[in-house]
Amino acid sequence: MPDPHSEHGAKLRKIIHVDMDAFFAAVEQRDYPELRGQPVIVGGDPAGRGVVATCSYEARRFGIHSAMTAARARSLCSQAIFVRPRMEAYREASRQVMAILRSYTPLVEPLSLDEAFLDVTAATADGILAVEIAREILDRIHRKTRLTASAGVSYNKLLAKLASDWRKPHGLFVIPPERGLDFLAPLPVGKLHGVGPATVKKLSAMGIDTVSDLRAMAQERLIRCFGKAGAWFYEVARGIDRRPVQPTRQRKSVGTERTFSENLEDRRTMLATLQQMAEQVAARLQALALAGYTVNIKARFPDFATVTRAHTATEVTGNTEAIAALLPELLDRAVPQGASVRLLGITVSGLVQIQAASRGARQLNLLDGIPDLR
Repeated sequence: MPDPHSEHGAKLRKIIHVDMDAFFAAVEQRDYPELRGQPVIVGGDPAGRGVVATCSYEARRFGIHSAMTAARARSLCSQAIFVRPRMEAYREASRQVMAILRSYTPLVEPLSLDEAFLDVTAATADGILAVEIAREILDRIHRKTRLTASAGVSYNKLLAKLASDWRKPHGLFVIPPERGLDFLAPLPVGKLHGVGPATVKKLSAMGIDTVSDLRAMAQERLIRCFGKAGAWFYEVARGIDRRPVQPTRQRKSVGTERTFSENLEDRRTMLATLQQMAEQVAARLQALALAGYTVNIKARFPDFATVTRAHTATEVTGNTEAIAALLPELLDRAVPQGASVRLLGITVSGLVQIQAASRGARQLNLLDGIPDLR
């Protein structure tokens, strides 16, 4: 196998990925004992166009998952209990968790309110094992917040994140360097960072379904087919991920997009789909205490031609209603009448941080440190 040291110089890194278990739903079950053991869904109204932000493990047994429409979730589990998000409660729990993580290393990179990477290479210099640090972190999170988390430990971010999902909930899994290639080989290519649904479909058409299949492809062919991303695919299939843990990152946008198994032709369906996405993006913005000046929509046509159209306002936008109000005009500008699309997306950019004031009012707050939700 390739020498993991070659990724990052002479020293092998020790990376931990910590991921809270069903975070929003777990906070609700902690704070409201009557919800414990129940299929709890945090998100929008199932009678409207709401979407699932997250759900408890009891709800997941019915096939419910985040980003699913709330109406669909209701049809899968009629006894589900729907709860509107309480973002300040989740942010407070997140602050407690992040403080615990930063007590071990300044190299903490939050990915969202409920997950982060840690580079504990320096913390292990005196012989302490990274797995011991991870185990202690999980214990401290549980004692401090009465919530559970899972952790993955490995020599890079790619494998640490995959490992954290391996024994959920409240699990701990280690992928040492000598096990990296074997661990990756049977996984579907969609498990790799940066390989989205459209790329999975294209790779599948090339006969590439697993990481092992991808590893058999020549680098030159991958670059020819996917451009710069092809070089990334070549390396991650071999367990190579040079990305450092970045303690501070400036979030430039928050968005979501969806590739459809069949092209959308009906404009009412396009608009309804965009409105569902608007609620999802608004929930992410609220979770991050962010708002933005510019709303962008993205449309990709059957021939893979892609257009974006944007509206920039003089005041920040962050709630579902404000985003949704712009969608009919943006859709008309992006998609000609009679055209069909294979992908739609919404992004809010020109971001500023905000702080919830009393009774939901908002004011600008340029404080740093709000985690990035993907």
